[in-house]
Amino acid sequence: MKLGAYTAVLHDRPLPEALAILSEMGLVSAEINSGGFLPAPHLPIADIRSSAGAREEYLGLFTEAGMTLTALNCNGNPLHPDPEVRDKHSQDVRDAIELGGLLGVKRVVTMSGLPGADRSARLPSWTVLPWESAYLDARDYQWEEVAIPYWRDIQARAADADVKVCIEMLQHNIVYNPATMLRLATEINATHVGAEMDPSHLFWQGIDPVAAIGALGDLVYNAAAKDTRINEAVKVNGVLDDRFVRVAPDEPDAVSLGGQYTMSRWPENSSWDFVAVGRGHDVAFWCEFLAALEKVDPGMAVNIEHEDQELDQLEGLRFAAPTLLEASGRPGSRDADDRGGR
Repeated sequence: MKLGAYTAVLHDRPLPEALAILSEMGLVSAEINSGGFLPAPHLPIADIRSSAGAREEYLGLFTEAGMTLTALNCNGNPLHPDPEVRDKHSQDVRDAIELGGLLGVKRVVTMSGLPGADRSARLPSWTVLPWESAYLDARDYQWEEVAIPYWRDIQARAADADVKVCIEMLQHNIVYNPATMLRLATEINATHVGAEMDPSHLFWQGIDPVAAIGALGDLVYNAAAKDTRINEAVKVNGVLDDRFVRVAPDEPDAVSLGGQYTMSRWPENSSWDFVAVGRGHDVAFWCEFLAALEKVDPGMAVNIEHEDQELDQLEGLRFAAPTLLEASGRPGSRDADDRGGR
């Protein structure tokens, strides 16, 4: 397997320096942002489109660092009802497929997106538990009129470019668990659209990521290494903890998510947190996780995604990388009693 990292955590550094940092940690794979929510400082898009020579020079940076460029990432909301967001993010997915084809990079990571509840909606609406038929109406609209047509087109483009599009299953998207991933794959007759297995978004839903890998099988094309810690507050507020706080666009720590929208501030005393690999689940789990992925594809890339708010960028990588590397050298176990920390 190719163990590495998503370089968004090192966007403040030039690409050669970022690759050197990852290489020094014993990592060999890099995932580079190409659009979506985040800018693409590590990907010279115009140069890549301009000539084969520019592409060779760019890929040479990875070779010199002993790294492989394994994926492009354009996480965003390509189905957003606000056209200012939707038009950019949906085009970014198309562009990433094109760029992946030009570079010979066979994986593009993105999100499935989330429409509004009907044609007149201005904001996305996450229909999770449709206990009333009104929510079924919303879900039918989201899937049948918006998501399936868009993803059929993406499937065709990805097949033409021989690039696999890997959907990160997470909250506030139409694809957020194995059942919704399987539905999308079935609806579009997927051959080049599948899953990115990021366990962090599954843990808080109560999903066993190893069981999820078993359920999806060959639909798992790529993986992220990000952990989740379940906190004591979950006993009071549950996993659907909505105590997030608005961050105004002009605040110093505002993170734009496209258009007028920003990333919200995480709750204090939260029910759960994203943490560095090993801070939520121990080496025994990560050993089992890697072993399950290896059964699907022995050459799969597993890239660390750092979103631990308690550790800075290098601290998070320095905690996660040794945990992942240690797990890669140990045999997996299906005995849940042997997985301490779960």
